[in-house]
Amino acid sequence: MGITISSAGRTGREHPSKEPAIATGLEAARPSARPSPFIDLDWGADRPVSLVGIGGSAAFGAPGVPLVEVFTAEEQRGRTSQAYFRSALGARLRHVEHRRVDGPASEGVVVAQRDERTGLLVRTTITRPSGARAVRIQSAIGNTGPSPVLLTAVTTATIGFGRTEADLDGFTLARAQSEWLAENRWRTEPLRAGLPRIDLELHGQDGRGHVGFGSHGAWSTGEHLAAGVLADSASGEALAWQVEAGAPWHCDIAQTRTGGVLSLLGPADLEHHFAHELAPGEEFTTVPVALAVSGRGRDGAIAELTRYRRRIREPREADRALPVVYNDFMNTLMGQPSTEALKPLVDAAADAGAECFCIDAGWFADPAIGDWWSTVGEWREAPGRFSGGLKAVVDHIHARGMRSGLWLEPEVVGARSPAAQTLPEEAFFRRFGRRVQEHERYHLDFRHPAARAHLDDTVDHLVADYGISYLKLDYNINPGAGTEWRATAPGDGLLAHARAFRDWLVGVQARHPRLLIENCSSGAMRADYSLLSATHLQSTSDQQDFRLYPPVAAAAPATILPEQCGNWAYPHADMSDEETAFTLATGLAGRLYLSGFLHELRPAQAALVREAVEVHKRIRERLPRAVPFWPLGLPGWDDAALCLGLDTGDGRALLVVWDRHAEPSRITVPGLGGRAVELFPSRLEPWAVEAGAGGLELRTVAGHSARLFEVPLG
Repeated sequence: MGITISSAGRTGREHPSKEPAIATGLEAARPSARPSPFIDLDWGADRPVSLVGIGGSAAFGAPGVPLVEVFTAEEQRGRTSQAYFRSALGARLRHVEHRRVDGPASEGVVVAQRDERTGLLVRTTITRPSGARAVRIQSAIGNTGPSPVLLTAVTTATIGFGRTEADLDGFTLARAQSEWLAENRWRTEPLRAGLPRIDLELHGQDGRGHVGFGSHGAWSTGEHLAAGVLADSASGEALAWQVEAGAPWHCDIAQTRTGGVLSLLGPADLEHHFAHELAPGEEFTTVPVALAVSGRGRDGAIAELTRYRRRIREPREADRALPVVYNDFMNTLMGQPSTEALKPLVDAAADAGAECFCIDAGWFADPAIGDWWSTVGEWREAPGRFSGGLKAVVDHIHARGMRSGLWLEPEVVGARSPAAQTLPEEAFFRRFGRRVQEHERYHLDFRHPAARAHLDDTVDHLVADYGISYLKLDYNINPGAGTEWRATAPGDGLLAHARAFRDWLVGVQARHPRLLIENCSSGAMRADYSLLSATHLQSTSDQQDFRLYPPVAAAAPATILPEQCGNWAYPHADMSDEETAFTLATGLAGRLYLSGFLHELRPAQAALVREAVEVHKRIRERLPRAVPFWPLGLPGWDDAALCLGLDTGDGRALLVVWDRHAEPSRITVPGLGGRAVELFPSRLEPWAVEAGAGGLELRTVAGHSARLFEVPLG
């Protein structure tokens, strides 16, 4: 099983005897005399390396499309357009060598190309994690020439699809808009909605337009999710991708006379104020990109990407338990904790079965200040906020059998914080010779040793002196283009900071292996797998309206592992029993993440909370092998009926169905049959369920209601 590579104008399928292919364990087994390679690369003396096949796909991969496009200040495109395609330098790259790079958990190949004019050497590493039908691509650009080269954009992966302009008629593009409180809003539309038919053959040229989307500033998923899916109706195949940036990224789709071109890249000059001067002997590394192909359409490709995500996460001791977390923020204390307010919440959370209690924002703030937003950054307990001290509250959490957690926003320092004066000027983001301020806060640069030391001391203190074993890391400002300190341009500094911050996270966990880290990021504003591969839990939203949360939770597993999807469930005494079950079912669509004044609930509501926790504990061991599917399609923001399926790999699936109609309704879930078992809630009137000709027929009850089922597959 492996990658096959050949040269001299041949694809890996031809295997010329005089130049045998490299088999690196990345071939996809097929029922034929000779297995087809999982990745096909092609090159020649007159052209650069191209990805001409992936996963045996008939639709994705095409000759004549350079795998890596390189744009510089001296040379942009060889033929003008608005797309990240046809770069002058990329067209001059020529194959130098290739070698295997097999490891204990993956196998792959490094392909080297060189541009003789500038001396740039591009080494592209393509790896396939063991057992995955997906690959990870990343390039290192080294300057072997005598003069500096100013990079303005480099694609990590450029892939052709289709074979003619007419082929694009059958492709659809799925992508997701995202913003605070309204994350994961997927939309699928014909590719022709953005790339109209214009008869390129008649004009003898490629198109100059494009479909482009990405991020700006430091919120990598604040505008669009760093992922997408192209699907081909003719073959039934789909290509899913994700950009693992942790910082700005861009996706670009263009059309040519011979089909379409998908370009995936990190920050670029035009979109992100990016440039990187590469001196002789220096090297620049692109952001990683993952690609997965499936013959089962969009859901199949997302399933393969889901399996890939699990394989790139380093297994840690803290990952195994998937504890039920209670957090005091959402619709509860909202950043104003105190001993008196926390103790009844701690007791109620423990009685409900929670295993970790996280004290959210405000534990560090003097209650006399009022709005503490601009005072953050010291990360020491506020005198006077807790009678008996914070340690007494944490000790009470431990006495009730739960782990303790605290909220931090490590990358910011408030304009009124003492740390704003004590830390060196170079430890902060700077532009135009001035310190960057956003919403009364400064942004730390984790490349600076003083910034890292400040947060290392903070974390070590909280773990050693308080026994904290859970950190909720927030990120509530977007500092713009970045920083100019030790950078060619602000976008260059932002990318370098993002990489340094991830390295800091890995280092923290090396020192504290039992520490659980939540990647909150203002409710999933920076939820890509640069950070999610190094953290444990992702808060999927800050949405406080339980009626608006289902489309966020139902779509989250398209880009976040189910076992990392922290979906808030915040029952309130004013809710009906059905509404209480509704918010709890949202939590059960991933990792149940509790909040709310649990001690004020009616007995029937409290029983529903305990039941939801018990159900979660029964099913959570299945989450780390679950792959998502959407029988009703990826949810629309205003859809009244929503459904998420989680195939747990044992011939069964967990199925969460939400009904936001005011009156009882009938919902048909296509593709499913057999006996559906209602797992939650058992204390309320069950929905009527029967297997019909069109699928699973559900009859709901009045008002907002939701149910968790277990259904057979196959």
